[in-house]
Amino acid sequence: MAIGVQVGIDPASIEEFKSSLAVNPALRAAEVLQAGDPGYDAARKIWNGAIDKHPAAIVRCAGVADVIAALRFARQHDLLVAVRGGGHNVAGTASCDGGVVIDLSPLKGIRVDPVRRVARAEPGVLWGEFDRETQTFGLATTGGIVTHTGIAGLTVGGGIGWLMRKYGLTIDNLISVDVVTADGELVTASEDENADLFWGVRGGGGNFGIVTSFEYQLHPVGPTVLAGPIFFPMEQAPDVLRFYRDYITAVPDEFTSVVNLRRAPRVPFLPEDIHGKPVIAVVVCYAGDIEEGERVVRPLKEFGSPLVDLIVPKPYTAHQSMFDPTVPPGWHYYWKSCDLRTLSDGVIAELVANSARITSPLSYTVIFQVGGAVTRVGENDTAYSHRDAGHVVNINAIWTEEDRSAQEHVAWARDFWSALTPFDPLGVYVNFLGDEGEDRVRAAYGQDKYRRLVKLKEKYDPINVFRVNQNITPG
Repeated sequence: MAIGVQVGIDPASIEEFKSSLAVNPALRAAEVLQAGDPGYDAARKIWNGAIDKHPAAIVRCAGVADVIAALRFARQHDLLVAVRGGGHNVAGTASCDGGVVIDLSPLKGIRVDPVRRVARAEPGVLWGEFDRETQTFGLATTGGIVTHTGIAGLTVGGGIGWLMRKYGLTIDNLISVDVVTADGELVTASEDENADLFWGVRGGGGNFGIVTSFEYQLHPVGPTVLAGPIFFPMEQAPDVLRFYRDYITAVPDEFTSVVNLRRAPRVPFLPEDIHGKPVIAVVVCYAGDIEEGERVVRPLKEFGSPLVDLIVPKPYTAHQSMFDPTVPPGWHYYWKSCDLRTLSDGVIAELVANSARITSPLSYTVIFQVGGAVTRVGENDTAYSHRDAGHVVNINAIWTEEDRSAQEHVAWARDFWSALTPFDPLGVYVNFLGDEGEDRVRAAYGQDKYRRLVKLKEKYDPINVFRVNQNITPG
């Protein structure tokens, strides 16, 4: 029977496996959950409420030994394997039907060395938890823009965030990783050890193994930064975007921004009289001297007729968590994404026109400003691709379980994305891919890099044990 067949698990085999995980009850213990067990339904839920999968077993690991044991058990019984860190991936690759979920979310260890400016963290850590530890010492590294995103999935896909133009992607700050490979061996990968694996882990997703430890380079950040959004009415969006396109050509690397087109969310930091109104927001984070940052953002703050200006000195951790309420666990999410070189007049026209046709009050489009330090790492130095992109566009269709118009919301996102394809998109950021097939995975890397990834897959996972992901299929 081939790896990945979705079958049940013999009760005697699962009981034997559970017994093999037993440890001193005074210590943290692994847990194996099946349908009907207390906690199973809670454990199988992931961030995207549109994903409803039922694994045959969920192994909530307490340590690396449990990860190895769970992987070997799944392989012994020819079971599909899914790996969960933060469970935040929109495609739902943190779970599976009928297989084994190796759940790393209990692994929460973080150790910060403020002298060396290095942090080591386990794969169950979320970015909010990571930032809390590092900001105690006025340090940070590039991480997600939502605090309940897991460090693991975001890192192995590349890692874009508020600090990327100053300090590069998350993977550009990765020093080493510990990886459980498909054959159940634990290896360390870095520039000096298993360098080919280290290359692939930095952008190639979970295709080559299960990362059980991440070592990051940290940088002085905050704890107070100049950051926040400035909101304009949607009717000003064409002028705002044209101004923004020209304005960002002269900003320093310390400045990173995100543009958001949506209906104003019902959040406490926005006045109630603009809740639900179509808006465009430019959200900034200046990772440098606050006085200098105020000089840099002044033209933005003085442009047009903003509805509300919330760009102020604030704790970095507060900025990181600002938009958490707009993307809570359990809502239904569908994404379409592409990388663009620039915001041409044609692109701007499509962004505005399609944003005006949003079908759900929860949906939005986000445009990440890239460049800066991201472009100063060689295109072939890591598996992450399209470093020369000026922007990453992510179209988010969002609705609640009670909303019966899911097909309409998905169609809006697809039509919006199709409207951008004539503008020669470079590809797509792999972490923003849904369940879109092999061609879109290839587009995330380009043909030459994809072929290199296939060869690496053939070396480390020739029978495709790790296939519940944006899969690099071995030849």
